[in-house]
Amino acid sequence: MKKSIVAVAVMSIGLGAAHAQEVVKLGSAAPLTGTISHLGKDLENGSRMAVDAVNAQGGADIGGKKVKFELIGEDDQADPRTGTTVAQRLVDAGVKGVIGHLNSGTSIPASRIYDQGGVPQISPASTNPKLTQQNFKGVFRTIANDVQQGGSLGTFAVKTLGAKKVAIIDDRTAYGQGLADETDKAVKAAGAQVVAREFTTDKATDFNAILTKIRAAAPDVIFFGGMDAQAGPMLRQLKQLGINAKFLTGDGGCSPEMIKLAGDAINATTYCSMAGLPLDKMPGGAKFRADYKARFNGEVQLYAPYAYDAAMAIIKAMEKAGSVEPSKYLPELKTISFDGVTGNVAFDDKGDIKEGAVTMYQYKDGTWVAL
Repeated sequence: MKKSIVAVAVMSIGLGAAHAQEVVKLGSAAPLTGTISHLGKDLENGSRMAVDAVNAQGGADIGGKKVKFELIGEDDQADPRTGTTVAQRLVDAGVKGVIGHLNSGTSIPASRIYDQGGVPQISPASTNPKLTQQNFKGVFRTIANDVQQGGSLGTFAVKTLGAKKVAIIDDRTAYGQGLADETDKAVKAAGAQVVAREFTTDKATDFNAILTKIRAAAPDVIFFGGMDAQAGPMLRQLKQLGINAKFLTGDGGCSPEMIKLAGDAINATTYCSMAGLPLDKMPGGAKFRADYKARFNGEVQLYAPYAYDAAMAIIKAMEKAGSVEPSKYLPELKTISFDGVTGNVAFDDKGDIKEGAVTMYQYKDGTWVAL
């Protein structure tokens, strides 16, 4: 009798183990506090939507078993040093892939930690070309880089806005300065003159000194490489100083928050660029917008769709490889191609997105309108 009870107990334990579902950790890293936390949270939200979508279907079929995912979100504070600390924390936590970081200045130093830990990293937001030029085999991005975006911005300023004289300001971050450098090259290549090149920081709020210098150069267009937290106040101060030049910025300022921060200083002479198609023109954009609003009770800022596709790229590569281990699924990630929210997701030999579109926007009637 005792032997029978023992046998039944062993069978029960065996059945329980067979039905236990494996949970795999993925990491998300972005600024969740500070002046651009709205963008960081947007990135994390996009990653979370992908994980939730897969889990809601019972998990991913990997190696003949269903696997569910847990997203671990970390706050890198848009700070390079904090970013490397966060990266090490995620590696130590045993994540099998990372979606992040947002800022190029954080992604680049963090990428070394992920490379050493053997953890693939896909950034949905970092655009500095250096990120994918380090020869790290596990670094990718789902968004166009600054060579593509800066070239479009500089050409747009001259050919479309008719600028003969352009002033350029950047925030001295890897993102802001990198984008400004590429815009500078494109402006000159298009036949216009860069009449001023000034810089600030990503923490500054007072730009009067550099804007006063720029006013003396009488530019037709002022370009700012940086984030919306600086671009909005900068527009206000341009208005106060009576500078009537057109204002142009990149994806870091192409947000709803930028419109709020600029207040009545923003008008139809304000333009920005975004890597990728407008949300409403993305293949899965309309549904994504509705799902995002239902899930988070707010609007998509910038990077959520790219984060969603980044997370899905990792999961689909795992499915193809039949393994959640980075060493096994990384070769599949390099050759993956699928229809994502943002369009076709496939990477070149460096890890850059293959079809990196860039869209220009103009401020009209309270919103950004795609040109």
